[in-house]
Amino acid sequence: LVQKSPIKVAQLIDALHKTIGENDVMAYLVMMAIRLVELHRVLKDTGSLYLHCDPTMSHYIKVVLDQIFEPANFRNEIIWKRTSAHNDPGRYGANIDNILFYTKGVSWTWNQIYSPHDQEYIVRFRHKEPDGRLWSDFDLTAKGLTGGGYVYAYKGVKSLWRCPLETMQQLDAEGRLHFTKAGGIRLKRYLDDTKGTVLQCLWDDISPINSQAKERLGYQTQKPLALLERIVQASSNEGDVVLDPFCGCGTAVVAAQKLNRRWIGIDVTHLAIAVMKKRLEDSFPGIKYEVIGEPKDVEGAKALARQDRYQF
Repeated sequence: LVQKSPIKVAQLIDALHKTIGENDVMAYLVMMAIRLVELHRVLKDTGSLYLHCDPTMSHYIKVVLDQIFEPANFRNEIIWKRTSAHNDPGRYGANIDNILFYTKGVSWTWNQIYSPHDQEYIVRFRHKEPDGRLWSDFDLTAKGLTGGGYVYAYKGVKSLWRCPLETMQQLDAEGRLHFTKAGGIRLKRYLDDTKGTVLQCLWDDISPINSQAKERLGYQTQKPLALLERIVQASSNEGDVVLDPFCGCGTAVVAAQKLNRRWIGIDVTHLAIAVMKKRLEDSFPGIKYEVIGEPKDVEGAKALARQDRYQF
Protein backbone atom coordinates (compact mmCIF):
# COMPACT_ATOMS: atom_id res chain seq x y z
CA LEU A 1 0.00 0.00 0.00
CA VAL A 2 2.73 2.47 0.96
CA GLN A 3 4.54 1.87 -2.34
CA LYS A 4 1.40 1.97 -4.48
CA SER A 5 -0.14 4.99 -2.77
CA PRO A 6 2.00 7.72 -4.44
CA ILE A 7 1.32 6.15 -7.85
CA LYS A 8 -2.43 6.13 -7.23
CA VAL A 9 -2.28 9.69 -5.97
CA ALA A 10 -0.33 10.82 -9.04
CA GLN A 11 -2.95 9.21 -11.29
CA LEU A 12 -5.74 10.92 -9.32
CA ILE A 13 -4.04 14.32 -9.47
CA ASP A 14 -3.54 13.90 -13.22
CA ALA A 15 -7.24 13.11 -13.66
CA LEU A 16 -8.24 16.09 -11.52
CA HIS A 17 -5.92 18.33 -13.50
CA LYS A 18 -7.59 17.28 -16.76
CA THR A 19 -10.99 18.00 -15.23
CA ILE A 20 -10.37 21.09 -13.11
CA GLY A 21 -7.61 22.71 -15.14
CA GLU A 22 -4.86 24.99 -13.86
CA ASN A 23 -6.14 27.24 -11.09
CA ASP A 24 -5.86 27.89 -7.35
CA VAL A 25 -7.86 24.77 -6.48
CA MET A 26 -5.50 22.55 -8.47
CA ALA A 27 -2.44 24.23 -6.99
CA TYR A 28 -3.79 23.59 -3.48
CA LEU A 29 -4.54 19.94 -4.23
CA VAL A 30 -1.05 19.31 -5.61
CA MET A 31 0.55 21.01 -2.61
CA MET A 32 -1.58 19.02 -0.15
CA ALA A 33 -1.21 15.67 -1.93
CA ILE A 34 2.58 15.72 -1.64
CA ARG A 35 2.44 16.52 2.04
CA LEU A 36 -0.32 14.04 2.84
CA VAL A 37 1.69 11.20 1.30
CA GLU A 38 4.59 12.10 3.59
CA LEU A 39 2.34 12.47 6.61
CA HIS A 40 0.96 8.99 5.99
CA ARG A 41 4.51 7.67 5.75
CA VAL A 42 5.63 9.03 9.14
CA LEU A 43 2.37 8.35 10.98
CA LYS A 44 2.40 5.58 13.57
CA ASP A 45 0.30 2.52 12.80
CA THR A 46 -2.01 3.55 15.66
CA GLY A 47 -2.00 7.21 14.62
CA SER A 48 -4.74 9.46 13.29
CA LEU A 49 -4.92 12.38 10.92
CA TYR A 50 -7.31 15.31 11.26
CA LEU A 51 -7.53 17.67 8.29
CA HIS A 52 -9.38 20.95 8.68
CA CYS A 53 -10.80 22.62 5.57
CA ASP A 54 -13.88 24.47 4.38
CA PRO A 55 -16.79 23.01 2.39
CA THR A 56 -15.43 24.34 -0.91
CA MET A 57 -12.46 21.95 -0.73
CA SER A 58 -13.51 19.09 1.55
CA HIS A 59 -14.88 16.89 -1.25
CA TYR A 60 -11.67 17.18 -3.29
CA ILE A 61 -9.44 16.55 -0.28
CA LYS A 62 -11.47 13.53 0.79
CA VAL A 63 -10.89 11.86 -2.58
CA VAL A 64 -7.14 12.45 -2.19
CA LEU A 65 -7.17 11.11 1.37
CA ASP A 66 -9.09 8.02 0.27
CA GLN A 67 -6.28 7.22 -2.16
CA ILE A 68 -3.58 7.68 0.48
CA PHE A 69 -5.21 6.26 3.60
CA GLU A 70 -7.73 3.90 1.92
CA PRO A 71 -11.50 4.50 2.14
CA ALA A 72 -11.85 1.88 4.90
CA ASN A 73 -9.72 4.07 7.19
CA PHE A 74 -12.04 7.05 6.93
CA ARG A 75 -13.66 7.51 10.35
CA ASN A 76 -15.68 10.73 10.34
CA GLU A 77 -16.37 14.00 8.67
CA ILE A 78 -16.70 16.33 11.63
CA ILE A 79 -18.79 19.44 11.11
CA TRP A 80 -17.63 22.34 13.28
CA LYS A 81 -19.78 25.43 13.70
CA ARG A 82 -16.94 27.91 13.33
CA THR A 83 -18.90 31.17 13.49
CA SER A 84 -22.20 32.56 14.63
CA ALA A 85 -25.02 33.11 12.13
CA HIS A 86 -24.08 34.59 8.76
CA ASN A 87 -26.14 36.69 6.39
CA ASP A 88 -24.91 35.50 2.99
CA PRO A 89 -27.14 37.00 0.26
CA GLY A 90 -28.74 34.48 -2.07
CA ARG A 91 -27.77 31.39 -0.10
CA TYR A 92 -27.86 29.79 3.34
CA GLY A 93 -25.45 31.22 5.89
CA ALA A 94 -22.01 29.59 5.59
CA ASN A 95 -20.96 29.08 9.18
CA ILE A 96 -19.31 25.63 9.25
CA ASP A 97 -15.96 24.04 8.53
CA ASN A 98 -15.12 20.39 7.92
CA ILE A 99 -12.62 18.23 9.77
CA LEU A 100 -11.79 14.93 8.04
CA PHE A 101 -10.72 12.19 10.45
CA TYR A 102 -8.68 9.24 9.12
CA THR A 103 -6.62 6.56 10.83
CA LYS A 104 -3.61 4.78 9.43
CA GLY A 105 -4.99 1.32 10.14
CA VAL A 106 -7.75 -0.68 11.74
CA SER A 107 -6.39 -0.23 15.28
CA TRP A 108 -5.88 3.30 16.53
CA THR A 109 -5.52 5.29 19.72
CA TRP A 110 -8.96 6.37 20.93
CA ASN A 111 -10.08 8.02 24.15
CA GLN A 112 -13.84 8.45 24.21
CA ILE A 113 -14.96 12.06 24.63
CA TYR A 114 -18.30 12.97 26.17
CA SER A 115 -20.38 16.12 25.92
CA PRO A 116 -22.60 17.26 28.80
CA HIS A 117 -26.17 15.99 28.88
CA ASP A 118 -28.63 18.45 27.39
CA GLN A 119 -31.28 20.06 29.58
CA GLU A 120 -34.06 17.95 28.05
CA TYR A 121 -32.31 14.82 29.36
CA ILE A 122 -31.44 16.30 32.76
CA VAL A 123 -35.02 17.33 33.62
CA ARG A 124 -36.04 13.67 33.48
CA PHE A 125 -34.12 13.08 36.71
CA ARG A 126 -36.71 14.47 39.09
CA HIS A 127 -36.11 12.23 42.11
CA LYS A 128 -33.44 12.90 44.69
CA GLU A 129 -31.74 10.58 47.16
CA PRO A 130 -30.95 11.79 50.72
CA ASP A 131 -27.35 12.31 49.61
CA GLY A 132 -28.51 14.59 46.79
CA ARG A 133 -28.02 12.19 43.86
CA LEU A 134 -30.62 12.71 41.14
CA TRP A 135 -32.30 9.71 39.58
CA SER A 136 -35.04 8.68 37.21
CA ASP A 137 -36.78 5.36 36.73
CA PHE A 138 -36.58 3.29 33.56
CA ASP A 139 -38.44 0.25 32.30
CA LEU A 140 -37.09 -3.15 33.38
CA THR A 141 -39.50 -5.25 31.35
CA ALA A 142 -38.69 -6.72 27.96
CA LYS A 143 -42.22 -6.48 26.61
CA GLY A 144 -42.20 -5.35 22.99
CA LEU A 145 -38.46 -5.85 22.62
CA THR A 146 -36.97 -8.25 20.09
CA GLY A 147 -34.72 -10.95 21.44
CA GLY A 148 -36.98 -12.07 24.27
CA GLY A 149 -36.31 -11.77 28.00
CA TYR A 150 -36.57 -13.66 31.30
CA VAL A 151 -39.88 -14.77 32.79
CA TYR A 152 -39.99 -15.02 36.59
CA ALA A 153 -41.61 -13.51 39.67
CA TYR A 154 -39.61 -11.14 41.85
CA LYS A 155 -41.06 -10.08 45.20
CA GLY A 156 -44.51 -11.00 43.97
CA VAL A 157 -44.24 -9.25 40.61
CA LYS A 158 -44.22 -11.62 37.64
CA SER A 159 -43.20 -10.30 34.25
CA LEU A 160 -40.95 -10.69 31.22
CA TRP A 161 -37.81 -8.98 32.51
CA ARG A 162 -34.80 -7.57 30.65
CA CYS A 163 -32.33 -9.13 33.09
CA PRO A 164 -31.98 -12.56 34.71
CA LEU A 165 -32.95 -13.17 38.33
CA GLU A 166 -29.34 -12.91 39.56
CA THR A 167 -28.99 -9.43 38.09
CA MET A 168 -32.33 -8.37 39.56
CA GLN A 169 -31.19 -9.50 43.00
CA GLN A 170 -27.91 -7.61 42.61
CA LEU A 171 -29.72 -4.43 41.57
CA ASP A 172 -31.98 -4.76 44.60
CA ALA A 173 -29.01 -5.20 46.94
CA GLU A 174 -27.46 -2.04 45.47
CA GLY A 175 -30.67 -0.07 46.02
CA ARG A 176 -31.19 0.34 42.26
CA LEU A 177 -34.81 -0.85 42.15
CA HIS A 178 -37.83 1.43 42.38
CA PHE A 179 -41.01 -0.27 43.57
CA THR A 180 -43.92 1.76 42.23
CA LYS A 181 -47.23 2.43 43.96
CA ALA A 182 -48.91 0.49 41.15
CA GLY A 183 -46.98 -2.63 42.10
CA GLY A 184 -44.35 -2.50 39.37
CA ILE A 185 -40.57 -2.63 39.49
CA ARG A 186 -38.44 -0.14 37.60
CA LEU A 187 -34.73 0.56 37.36
CA LYS A 188 -33.20 3.51 39.18
CA ARG A 189 -30.71 5.26 36.92
CA TYR A 190 -28.65 8.08 38.38
CA LEU A 191 -27.72 11.21 36.47
CA ASP A 192 -24.07 10.81 37.45
CA ASP A 193 -23.92 7.19 36.25
CA THR A 194 -22.59 8.37 32.89
CA LYS A 195 -19.99 10.98 32.01
CA GLY A 196 -22.34 12.55 29.49
CA THR A 197 -23.41 11.90 25.93
CA VAL A 198 -20.92 10.22 23.62
CA LEU A 199 -19.55 13.00 21.42
CA GLN A 200 -21.11 13.10 17.96
CA CYS A 201 -19.60 14.40 14.70
CA LEU A 202 -21.55 17.68 14.82
CA TRP A 203 -19.55 20.09 17.01
CA ASP A 204 -21.53 23.20 17.85
CA ASP A 205 -20.36 23.59 21.44
CA ILE A 206 -16.95 25.21 20.83
CA SER A 207 -17.12 28.96 20.48
CA PRO A 208 -15.19 30.59 17.64
CA ILE A 209 -12.40 33.11 18.15
CA ASN A 210 -14.20 36.45 18.05
CA SER A 211 -13.06 39.99 18.78
CA GLN A 212 -13.86 39.56 22.49
CA ALA A 213 -12.20 36.17 23.00
CA LYS A 214 -9.49 36.17 25.69
CA GLU A 215 -7.24 33.85 23.68
CA ARG A 216 -7.44 36.01 20.55
CA LEU A 217 -3.98 36.75 19.09
CA GLY A 218 -5.04 38.53 15.92
CA TYR A 219 -3.74 35.68 13.76
CA GLN A 220 -6.10 35.26 10.83
CA THR A 221 -6.48 31.47 10.90
CA GLN A 222 -6.38 31.02 14.69
CA LYS A 223 -8.50 28.11 15.97
CA PRO A 224 -9.99 27.83 19.47
CA LEU A 225 -7.75 25.99 21.92
CA ALA A 226 -10.73 23.85 23.01
CA LEU A 227 -11.06 22.51 19.45
CA LEU A 228 -7.48 21.27 19.32
CA GLU A 229 -7.55 20.00 22.91
CA ARG A 230 -10.54 17.81 22.02
CA ILE A 231 -8.75 16.31 19.03
CA VAL A 232 -5.45 15.77 20.85
CA GLN A 233 -7.18 14.22 23.86
CA ALA A 234 -9.30 11.86 21.75
CA SER A 235 -6.57 10.48 19.50
CA SER A 236 -3.39 10.45 21.59
CA ASN A 237 -2.09 9.55 25.04
CA GLU A 238 0.36 11.32 27.32
CA GLY A 239 3.87 11.08 25.88
CA ASP A 240 2.66 10.59 22.30
CA VAL A 241 3.88 12.90 19.55
CA VAL A 242 1.50 15.41 17.96
CA LEU A 243 2.60 16.81 14.59
CA ASP A 244 1.02 19.90 13.07
CA PRO A 245 2.61 20.63 9.67
CA PHE A 246 0.64 23.88 9.20
CA CYS A 247 0.70 25.14 12.76
CA GLY A 248 0.21 28.88 12.20
CA CYS A 249 -0.01 30.55 15.60
CA GLY A 250 0.57 27.24 17.38
CA THR A 251 -2.79 26.28 18.85
CA ALA A 252 -2.14 22.56 18.29
CA VAL A 253 1.28 22.65 19.96
CA VAL A 254 -0.12 24.61 22.92
CA ALA A 255 -2.87 22.00 23.28
CA ALA A 256 -0.30 19.20 23.07
CA GLN A 257 1.96 20.82 25.66
CA LYS A 258 -0.98 21.43 28.00
CA LEU A 259 -2.04 17.77 27.73
CA ASN A 260 1.47 16.38 28.31
CA ARG A 261 2.10 15.27 24.75
CA ARG A 262 5.31 15.76 22.83
CA TRP A 263 4.92 17.88 19.74
CA ILE A 264 6.39 19.11 16.45
CA GLY A 265 5.08 22.25 14.78
CA ILE A 266 5.97 23.30 11.22
CA ASP A 267 5.34 26.57 9.42
CA VAL A 268 7.06 28.48 6.62
CA THR A 269 6.48 32.07 7.76
CA HIS A 270 8.65 33.83 10.31
CA LEU A 271 5.55 35.68 11.54
CA ALA A 272 4.00 32.37 12.57
CA ILE A 273 7.22 31.26 14.25
CA ALA A 274 7.50 34.54 16.17
CA VAL A 275 3.85 34.39 17.30
CA MET A 276 4.25 30.75 18.30
CA LYS A 277 7.40 31.38 20.35
CA LYS A 278 5.80 34.21 22.30
CA ARG A 279 2.64 32.20 22.85
CA LEU A 280 4.53 29.19 24.20
CA GLU A 281 6.66 31.31 26.50
CA ASP A 282 3.62 33.22 27.80
CA SER A 283 1.62 30.03 28.31
CA PHE A 284 4.42 27.89 29.77
CA PRO A 285 7.11 30.04 31.42
CA GLY A 286 10.49 28.34 31.28
CA ILE A 287 9.48 25.94 28.49
CA LYS A 288 12.36 24.38 26.56
CA TYR A 289 12.06 23.90 22.80
CA GLU A 290 14.17 24.14 19.65
CA VAL A 291 13.48 26.17 16.52
CA ILE A 292 15.05 24.59 13.45
CA GLY A 293 15.69 26.73 10.37
CA GLU A 294 15.41 30.12 12.04
CA PRO A 295 18.30 32.47 11.11
CA LYS A 296 20.53 33.41 14.04
CA ASP A 297 22.12 36.51 12.49
CA VAL A 298 21.98 38.83 9.46
CA GLU A 299 24.08 36.54 7.29
CA GLY A 300 21.83 33.62 8.12
CA ALA A 301 18.78 35.70 7.17
CA LYS A 302 20.36 36.67 3.84
CA ALA A 303 21.24 33.05 3.11
CA LEU A 304 17.68 31.99 3.88
CA ALA A 305 16.32 34.72 1.60
CA ARG A 306 18.57 33.57 -1.23
CA GLN A 307 17.40 30.00 -0.70
CA ASP A 308 13.75 31.10 -0.78
CA ARG A 309 14.28 32.96 -4.07
CA TYR A 310 15.95 29.89 -5.53
CA GLN A 311 13.12 27.61 -4.50
CA PHE A 312 10.25 29.83 -5.56
